[in-house]
Amino acid sequence: MVSVQEKKELVEKFGGDTKNTGKPEVQIAILTSRIKDLTAHVGIHKKDNHTRRGLIALVSKRRKLLSYLQNRHIERYRVIIAELGLRK
Repeated sequence: MVSVQEKKELVEKFGGDTKNTGKPEVQIAILTSRIKDLTAHVGIHKKDNHTRRGLIALVSKRRKLLSYLQNRHIERYRVIIAELGLRK
């Protein structure tokens, strides 16, 4: 679970302002944090299929946002990939 404080920090880091939560970079950063938490949970609780389904949905949403960013703003895409350590 991503704490409120952690979300605020991610919004400030990737959005530039505390109220700028709609930027794709902010949404991708928050999703990445949630995905890391759920991945650890699913690793421990292998039969928790409800959480696994939610994790797959989050990964899909992040992939769509990354695809949008890649098609519209390639430089911002490259920055967010480097910052979060996604891809190769």
